[in-house]
Amino acid sequence: MKSYWFGIVIFIIAVCLITPLIVGQQTTKIVQGQAILTVSEGKRLIAKAIAQMPEVKEALSGGMVIIAKGTTNTYVAEEIVGRKIEHGAYVYGRTHPQKGGKRLNPGESISEFILVNGKVQKDLSLSDAVKKLKRGDVVLKGANALDYQTKNAGVLAGSSTGGTTGTFLPYVVARKAHLIIPVGLEKQVAGNPVDIARMMKEPTTPINGVPSMFLLPGQIVTEIEALKILAEVEVYQVAAGGIGGAEGAVRLLIRGSRSDVEKALQAVEQIQGEPPFAE
Repeated sequence: MKSYWFGIVIFIIAVCLITPLIVGQQTTKIVQGQAILTVSEGKRLIAKAIAQMPEVKEALSGGMVIIAKGTTNTYVAEEIVGRKIEHGAYVYGRTHPQKGGKRLNPGESISEFILVNGKVQKDLSLSDAVKKLKRGDVVLKGANALDYQTKNAGVLAGSSTGGTTGTFLPYVVARKAHLIIPVGLEKQVAGNPVDIARMMKEPTTPINGVPSMFLLPGQIVTEIEALKILAEVEVYQVAAGGIGGAEGAVRLLIRGSRSDVEKALQAVEQIQGEPPFAE
C-alpha cells in the first residue's frame, strides 16, 4: 500500500515539474512580428495573394476569370495577366480630394480582362462574358466600403444602369460563380454596409451627387487574408494611419511559427516601396 501511494506522489511531482516545461516549449513555438503597409503596398500584396488562390488557379486552368476595373484590380490584373498597366487606364470611378491633390492621367482606356482557360479573350465583351459564367468561374471586383467585423462589402454605383456591378451580379448569383473582392483595409467604414446601402438608396432629394451602393455577396481578400494565403499565419490589424506617405497605412501583427512568420515578412519586404497609385 505504501509503495502505491509513493508511486502516486512521484507521478504528481513529475507532472508538476514537466508540465511547465511542455507549456514553455509550446509557447516558444509561436513568434510574432509586425508589418506596416501603405495603401499601394497593400494593393500589391492583395494582388499577389489573389493570383495564388486555389479558386483562381482552377478557373484559370479550366474556366473563366473576369477582372473588373478598379485601382486594386489594376494590380490584380498585372499579377494574373503578367503585364504592366498604366495607372488610370483600368479604372472607372475614382475618388480624388475635393480640393487639391493629384489627378490620374487616364491615358488610353483598357477593356476588362476576361480570361478563358488562362488566355485573354480580346473579342469577348463583359456583357457577353457574364452570360457564359458557370459554376466555379471567378469574378474579381473591388469595393468602396468594408466592414471587416461582419465581412460585408459594398461598391458605389453612380450609373443609372447599375454600372459594372449591375452587369455581372445577377449572373454571378444565378450561376453560382465565385465573387472575390480584393479590398484594402483602408476601405473600412464606420458602420455596416447593409445599413449604409439602405440609406443611400432612399428616394430623398440630393443636395449634390449622391450615388447608391451595391452589396457584394462574395469573399473579401484584404491584407489580412493575403498574408494568410501567402504564409499560413495569423494576422491582426492593430493600428492604422501614418504620415509622410503612410496616410491610410495599416499596421499588422503577424503570429505563427518562426518559419511562417519569416515567410510572411519576406512577402511584405518584396512589395514594400510600391509607389503610390497616383504619383
